[in-house]
Amino acid sequence: MNIQEFIDNFAAQFDDTDAEVFNADTKFKQLDEWSSLAALSIIAMVDDEYDVIIKGNDIIESDTIQDLFERIEKKR
Repeated sequence: MNIQEFIDNFAAQFDDTDAEVFNADTKFKQLDEWSSLAALSIIAMVDDEYDVIIKGNDIIESDTIQDLFERIEKKR
């Protein structure tokens, strides 16, 4: 798994946010489209794509996409 692939998969979970908005430093919880449903989509995507189980706390304790990526990498 590399960061760009993760960013692309992360961005694919959002319907109304332009993919160009997403990068490693994106503070995803500040996006207009961010919601609890988006968080569930991210959790499911990580499970499906990377075979890693993350919990709500992993998202709560992450500020940027890079932060979440690093948490997932540690669990692999």
